[in-house]
Amino acid sequence: MKRSAGILLPISSLPSKYGIGCFDKAAYAFVDFLKNAGQSYWQILPLGPTSYGDSPYQSFSTFAGNPYFISHDKLCEEQLLTHEECKAAALPDTNSIDYSRLYETRYSLLRKAYNRMENGNAIHEFAASQPWLEDYALFMALKDHFGGVSWDNWSEDIRLRKEEALKHWKERLAKEIGFYQFLQYQFFRQWNKLKAYANANGIQIIGDIPIYVAFDSADVWANPNLFQLDEIGLPKAVAGCPPDGFAADGQLWGNPLYDWEYHKKTCYKWWIERLRQCFAMYDVVRIDHFRGFDEYYAIPYGDKTAKNGHWEQGPGMDLFRTVEAALGKREVIAEDLGFMTDSVRQLVKDSGFPNMKVLEFAFDSRDTGSRNDYLPHNYNENCVAYTGTHDNQTIAAWFQTITDEERNMAREYLSDAYTPKEKLHRVFISLIMRSCSKLCIIPMQDWLGLDDRSRINTPSTVGTNWKWRLLPTDLPDTLKEEIRKTTQIYGRIQ
Repeated sequence: MKRSAGILLPISSLPSKYGIGCFDKAAYAFVDFLKNAGQSYWQILPLGPTSYGDSPYQSFSTFAGNPYFISHDKLCEEQLLTHEECKAAALPDTNSIDYSRLYETRYSLLRKAYNRMENGNAIHEFAASQPWLEDYALFMALKDHFGGVSWDNWSEDIRLRKEEALKHWKERLAKEIGFYQFLQYQFFRQWNKLKAYANANGIQIIGDIPIYVAFDSADVWANPNLFQLDEIGLPKAVAGCPPDGFAADGQLWGNPLYDWEYHKKTCYKWWIERLRQCFAMYDVVRIDHFRGFDEYYAIPYGDKTAKNGHWEQGPGMDLFRTVEAALGKREVIAEDLGFMTDSVRQLVKDSGFPNMKVLEFAFDSRDTGSRNDYLPHNYNENCVAYTGTHDNQTIAAWFQTITDEERNMAREYLSDAYTPKEKLHRVFISLIMRSCSKLCIIPMQDWLGLDDRSRINTPSTVGTNWKWRLLPTDLPDTLKEEIRKTTQIYGRIQ
């Protein structure tokens, strides 16, 4: 990884006339914007099909793609949809995604396209090349049949995947299974073309994968041995974080925990296949919650808070050595944010993966020492520097909401007492761009100087997250030129 820069923008946040960003001309235009702005990387969020709550970190499958990202216009070019149907599906330009409206309208249009698809052989060939797809398509068809409830509430025979039940439901739901295979066929065709276009223009894609999968997912239903489940398929314990100064009850994520002993016995086959697909989809993979590979926090299933959890040992370097032996050396970013222990630091060091430095963490008034790892003068080359991530406030909003003491700390560090607060976001960007980190990633909202109305996610809240997106007028040439100039000044243009 050479000295370079990139921008963080989820696919969902791209402009689109259909209510959510997708693989249409706006995505290709954003690649052009990145290239002309001197950027080398486009970081996105997970691409999996989202479940209730709309979080890309809680998906129905770790292998599948989100059908919302399929471009209607490209289906129209294939004559699977008409211009009139696409026009009728258009939604008003707003900077917020209406997921309920998408859920109510999007699939009916995609079903029309499926019913007009004549080349069934192409779908069958694609399905045969994706070992995970049979279980995923059946899982989604069953979920529709049972009214959308979690798989642990299905009929016992299919919930426990009894052989006769699997045969029965595959025959009964054959058309629905075919529909979900069609969606994945279209998703991956369109994504692979967009990625190829990005790569041809010098833009590398940084993908993002959660360490855990959702309980209500094809992954858990189809592969219960991979997880710590009891004899009826319910979790023995679930994932989360212990109580701290920010959350008195801790964080209860609810994801099932891996049975690492079983994974080790299988030589981490599932992880190898998961990462093999990731490296086919992305050029660099950011692994969320990397510390969970060192130790993971186990909370008794059924608890309402994370207070009664305890730490268990993760697989450590054994997993990553095995993956490297199978897949070769690949580009990975280790998300090592949060409470760090010496053993986590050692795991990151042993892996050789660049870790993350977030500027917003640098001016915490409770940590005033010069050894604060998030202060830019302490960065080393083997890290990726961010102003903030999808889980943080925008840099402009952050500066307005920290304490007076912390604002003074930041001003003193910048040696800048005069820049108006409405322009200070550019000063913070320049601060990390001039650091020695190999790569700097700036969220698009920070380049635009936006407030928290454009925030992607506020952890431990629901209802307002994952909704922000750009409007078609938000990326003027003047911004592109300013980004390029800043990137060039600090020697980050390849």
